[in-house]
Amino acid sequence: MKRELVIVLDFGGQYNQLVARRVRECNVYCEIYSYKTDIEQIKAMNPKGIILTGGPNSCYEEGAATYSKELFELGIPVLGLCYGAQLMQHLLGGKVEKANVREYGKSHLTVDNSSPLFTNVEKESICWMSHTDYISKIAPDFKIVATTPDCPVAAYENKYKNLYGIQFHPEVLHTQEGKKMLSNFVLNVCRCQADWKMDAFVEEQIKAIREKVGNGRVLCALSGGVDSSVAAVLLSKAIGNQLTCVFVDHGLLRKNEGDEVEAVFGPNGNYELNFIRVNAQQRYYEKLKGVTEPEQKRKIIGEEFIRVFEEEAKKIGAVDFLVQGTIYPDVVESGLGGESAVIKSHHNVGGLPDHVDFKEIIEPLRDLFKDEVRKVGLELDIPEYLVFRQPFPGPGLGIRIIGEVTEEKVRIVQDADAIYREEIADADLDRSIGQYFAALTNMRSVGVMGDERTYDYAVALRAVNTIDFMTAEAAQIPYDVLNKVMSRIINEVRGVNRVFYDITSKPPGTIEFE
Repeated sequence: MKRELVIVLDFGGQYNQLVARRVRECNVYCEIYSYKTDIEQIKAMNPKGIILTGGPNSCYEEGAATYSKELFELGIPVLGLCYGAQLMQHLLGGKVEKANVREYGKSHLTVDNSSPLFTNVEKESICWMSHTDYISKIAPDFKIVATTPDCPVAAYENKYKNLYGIQFHPEVLHTQEGKKMLSNFVLNVCRCQADWKMDAFVEEQIKAIREKVGNGRVLCALSGGVDSSVAAVLLSKAIGNQLTCVFVDHGLLRKNEGDEVEAVFGPNGNYELNFIRVNAQQRYYEKLKGVTEPEQKRKIIGEEFIRVFEEEAKKIGAVDFLVQGTIYPDVVESGLGGESAVIKSHHNVGGLPDHVDFKEIIEPLRDLFKDEVRKVGLELDIPEYLVFRQPFPGPGLGIRIIGEVTEEKVRIVQDADAIYREEIADADLDRSIGQYFAALTNMRSVGVMGDERTYDYAVALRAVNTIDFMTAEAAQIPYDVLNKVMSRIINEVRGVNRVFYDITSKPPGTIEFE
């Protein structure tokens, strides 16, 4: 399918995939490439616009990430963000220097509304800064179009060459008018038609899957979460009973979730596919015995997933493809998205062993963010209660239990989480919070229950608001709701005598605990 394209050139910053997410919110398709991508390859893709992202280096240092000046002579609109803005100035005759004080956090922004970047943008607003260098001198033929009290060149333009730069991060939620600014670049400067929609994506994927699979047999790694469920239904629509879904109950699911997954996708469900449930709880508990390091736990769980699938594949005969519900944040945070650093591995992308008994892995959702996956689910007529189910990580409760995973700890966190989710739903907060769950800390502390001394675990409650899962703020849950959750957990869950609420945002934290 022919579609407009905006390219993000990744210079190694932490928000790079979020930039692409914001472009897609404008219904314009966007792909991310390393800054090492050859300019001839970029020309061949014929993008409508190019965005240069942030990065951890100083552009004037020897060996720093850079690009050919020819990029700015292609006649294609270019927007530099943070490091990208500094690099453009450095290459075109401006000057970038180390600032006296690092600017990090919220700043007061003043913009020039005559700039195409700032059409219908509030003249005064808050933006999010994160830089140690600053543009001390603007290149010839450029104009300063935004400032902050500590940053004389917060944004600039060369309107005639369609070259723009923004020193702050318009892609993060902390920048109040950032979404409008990026939309202005994509729609007004690049003149994109905004014709990339989820219905087209579904149609394209079903066609591509049919062509790739042919008469082959496909094995789907079904966890019952939003991502794998949408992937399974997408495959079911494309190839029907050529698909076998293997649901591994690894004992690290939410309370009663195994039975719920079987009810939806099993023989009594509505989908044309073959369903196999593998009860592998004890196998996982044995493998995880004594393991406390988060990355090691993830890799063990990921490898066991593949081992189980290999075994099931041998039982059902030849299998050509393995399907996984990998999505973009999984890829990004595993260090596979351009130049970004590894934050953590994901079982779908970081835990695969060297030998896999399948021809190829199919990941139909690999390029989508979570809210895009939900839109695909709705396009596929998947029931809303499934589409808007709480996100659940592939390694399950294995990364919501700090330290060693045991059957007893799994019971504790399952019961605490079930109470938390029930009370959030009763308070009508379940659809207004991006993600919420209970985790079991490795901390034990002294308490008093029934006039007796206890020495039990502390449960941590997490709830965040986010639209993209790349940045998040802690949800402000009413105190009476938290108090009720605390009381019920301590009274109803054996082994817990303390409850915390985690108010950490992302960044600097992650949404999950491990």
